[in-house]
Amino acid sequence: MRAVGTVLVLVVLATLVATGARRWRIPAPSLLVIAGLAVALIPGTPALHIAPQTIALVVLPPLLYASAEEMSLRDLKIVWRPVTVLALGLVLASAAAVGFLAVALTPLTAPMALVLGAVLASTDPVAVTALGRRLALPGRVQTMVQAESLFNDATSLVLFKVAIGLAIASSAVSWPKAGGEFFLLAGGGSVIGAAVAGVVALIRARTTDPVLETVIALVTPYAAYVLAEGAHTSGVTAVVVAGVVLGRSGYRLTDARIRLQLQAVYSVVVFLLESVVFAIIGLELPTMVRDLPAGSGAWPLQALALAAVLIGLRVLWVWPLSRVVKPVEGAASWRVAAVVTWAGTRGVMPLAAALSIPLLDDDGTALPGRALVLVLTTAVVVFTLVVQGLSLAPLVNRSGLALEPQDTAREQEHARQQIARAGLDYLDQLADLGAAPEAALDRVRLALDARLRHSLAQDHADQDAGDAPFLQVCQQLRHEVIAVQGTELQGMYDSHQISDSTRRQLQYDLDLEESGLSSGR
Repeated sequence: MRAVGTVLVLVVLATLVATGARRWRIPAPSLLVIAGLAVALIPGTPALHIAPQTIALVVLPPLLYASAEEMSLRDLKIVWRPVTVLALGLVLASAAAVGFLAVALTPLTAPMALVLGAVLASTDPVAVTALGRRLALPGRVQTMVQAESLFNDATSLVLFKVAIGLAIASSAVSWPKAGGEFFLLAGGGSVIGAAVAGVVALIRARTTDPVLETVIALVTPYAAYVLAEGAHTSGVTAVVVAGVVLGRSGYRLTDARIRLQLQAVYSVVVFLLESVVFAIIGLELPTMVRDLPAGSGAWPLQALALAAVLIGLRVLWVWPLSRVVKPVEGAASWRVAAVVTWAGTRGVMPLAAALSIPLLDDDGTALPGRALVLVLTTAVVVFTLVVQGLSLAPLVNRSGLALEPQDTAREQEHARQQIARAGLDYLDQLADLGAAPEAALDRVRLALDARLRHSLAQDHADQDAGDAPFLQVCQQLRHEVIAVQGTELQGMYDSHQISDSTRRQLQYDLDLEESGLSSGR
C-alpha cells in the first residue's frame, strides 16, 4: 500500500507541476526535476528506491514509441549521415573522455570509470523529445537531435556491457566480439522492431473496434521491447524502429475517429509517464547522496566537471559536422551547432542504466564505486535537465533558427488552400461525369469555397432536415473529398512543399471534420 500511495502522490505532484510549467512557459522536465529535489529535501520525506526494471520495462517503451512516431522519416533520410556520426563517434568519444576524467578526479577504478562513461555517453530520447516538443525548431534540426538520441542506444549499450564485464570480472576486452555484439544489438533490434510493426500493421488494418485499436497501440511498444530483450538484442532499438515504421503508415491503417482516440489516449499516457519519471529523478538524488561512503564529499564538483566535458566535447564534435552538413539552408553553422549541442541532454535512460549496475562482483563482494556512479550520473542528469532545459528556448530564439509563428501559419494556410482546391477539382470531375446530384455537389462545393476564401460561413443554408437520402449523399461526398484532400496533403509532404508539423496539424483538422461527419450519422 505504501508503494501505491507513493505513486499516487507522485502522479498528483507531477500533474500539478507540469500544468504550472505549461502555464508559465517553462520546460516541464526542468521544473519537475526541481520539484522532485525540493520534495526530497523536506525533512521526513521517505527514501525513494526504484527498481531499474521498473523504469526500463514500464516507463521507457511507450515514451520511446511516442517519440519515434513523432519523428519525420522524410527528414531522417536527409540527416542520417550526421545522425550516424553522432550516434557512433560522439558516443565513443564521450565515453572515453568521461572515463579518463573520472579516473583523474574521482576514486573510481578504471573499469568503473568506464562504466560511468558508457552510462553518460549517449543523449536521452525522452528528455530531448520532452524539451523539444514546444520549441519551434526547423524540421531537420529537430529530427537530427531526436534521431541521434533514439539511435545511439546500441552503441552505449555495447560499451556498458563491456565496462560491466571489466568491472565485475576483470575480463579482457575482445573488441571483435564487442563489434559483433553491437551489430547483434542494433541489427537484431531493428529486425524485431520491423517485424512487430509489420504484424501490428496487418492486425490494425483489419480492425475497426476503437477499444481494440487502443489496446493494440498501447501493447505494441511493450511487445517490441520484451521480444527484443528476450532475443538478447536491443529493446530500445526495436521500439524505436517499430514507432518510426508505424508512425509513417499509421494514418492509412485506421479511420479518423480511431486516430483521434489514439492520439488522445497516448497524450495522457505520455504526459503521466514523463511527469512522474522526471519527478523521480529529482527525488532520487538526495537518497543516493545519503548512501555515499565517507570521503565522497566532492561529488558536486566532480559532476559539474563531467557535465562540462560532455558539453565541451559535444561542441568540438558538432561544430565541424554542422559546417559539412547544414540541416537549415542559409543558417550559420555556429548557430546550428549551438542549438544541437545544447539540446543534447541526459535523462531517463542513463539513470536506468546506472540503476542496473550489479551490486556484487564475481567474488560476491560489494562492487566498489557503484554508489558514486549512481550519484554522479543522477547529478549530471539533473544538471543538464535544469541548466540546459531552462536555457534551451532562449538559445533557440537568439540563434535565429526558431520558426516564426507567422511563417508557420502562412505555410498551414497555403496548404489548406491547396487541399481545398484539390477537393474542388474532385467535385468538378464528379459533375462532369454526372456521378452525383448537382444539388449535393453544390452544397459540398459551397463549404470548400468558403474555406478557400477564408470565410467563416457555415454550411447550413437551405438544409432540409427531412431529406435523409439527400443528406446521406452530401455526407458521402464530403467523406470522398476529405480522402482526396488527405492524399493531396501527403503528396505535398512527400514533395517537400510543407513541413511535418504542418502535415500533422492539417491531418488532425481533416480527422476532426471526418469524425464529425461520422458522429452526425
